[in-house]
Amino acid sequence: MGALDGILVADFSRVLAGPYATMLLADMGADVIKVEAPGGDDTRNWLPPERDGVSTYYLGVNRGKRSVALDLKDPADRALAHELSARADVFIENFKPGGLSAYGLDYPAVRERNPKVVYASITGFGAEGGAHLPGYDLIVQAVSGLMSLTGSADGPPYRAGMSVFDVITGLHAVSGILAALYAGGGQRVEVNLMSSALSALVNHTSAVVAGEVTPHRMGNAHPSLFPYEPLECADGDLVVAAGNDGQFRKLCEVLGVPELADDARFARTRDRTANRAALKPLLVAELKKRTRAELFAQLSAVGVACGPINTVTEGVALAEDLGLEPVVGPGGVPSVRHPIRFSGTPAGYRLPPPALDEHGDEIRKWLR
Repeated sequence: MGALDGILVADFSRVLAGPYATMLLADMGADVIKVEAPGGDDTRNWLPPERDGVSTYYLGVNRGKRSVALDLKDPADRALAHELSARADVFIENFKPGGLSAYGLDYPAVRERNPKVVYASITGFGAEGGAHLPGYDLIVQAVSGLMSLTGSADGPPYRAGMSVFDVITGLHAVSGILAALYAGGGQRVEVNLMSSALSALVNHTSAVVAGEVTPHRMGNAHPSLFPYEPLECADGDLVVAAGNDGQFRKLCEVLGVPELADDARFARTRDRTANRAALKPLLVAELKKRTRAELFAQLSAVGVACGPINTVTEGVALAEDLGLEPVVGPGGVPSVRHPIRFSGTPAGYRLPPPALDEHGDEIRKWLR
């Protein structure tokens, strides 16, 4: 049995943040009913890449759910949506603020018919001054400041290589839903991409609000640590992360230059950060004498964090080599394992991502 067996989730979300959240809930045992418009979730058509004609984007965030297509403008379908909201333990949506009120599916209406419901809303910029702004991850990466931090110091700003704030907001939604269920339900949980972004920028937003410092783009460098970036070896770059004085000393010993750890310019974290321009070429001169594979093995053996810059394919392969078993295949459709391991209530993968309205008949019959 999953930890959330017996929990019914009415999923009125689409694209990424909401579907990612509800997939995680499904993995943990919840019965998730994915309510789609007759045209289906937008990501069904985000191609390429694809598997058997279906978008891998859609496949990546929708396993474990049952799909029903409902046209909320149709009175009969709208009545079914009302009945589903009355039975659900969790109702989750990512419409624009106020967008569901016309259909009687806003929080006051749903709570009136279901006082114990946990009603989770995901927006881009909240329900107040930013209610009119569309919630695209790329836009939030721009306006939150993340893009100002991403890219080389003397180059243009870049987006992250994935929809980082959609995923983080989905995780926050799961956290809020679980907390509200634990508290007994009967409340609204609101998350938005902008607040999630500012929270996720942690040390950078802390620099602004606590230190009155505006962070700036530094390429792969870290503002408070060195070495904590890719460094050149004999056959390419290796990311090296010496997060404290002890790790730096071990790094120097492996490289055969223990005297660097005793040099007053480099002895402490603050010193190494201030004198990175002097320290970096000294380290690179030694690193270039060995290959990435040699250094990965030697540094890892003494507890110095490091790693090659892999492709995503190589990343999955590494997880397999480490025994993390990253790939699961419900219904023959490969996807990435739930990230949490439970000793007593393990995650399960009961259903593959559903076709549009695949379970429509059984769900309509059950709701009538």
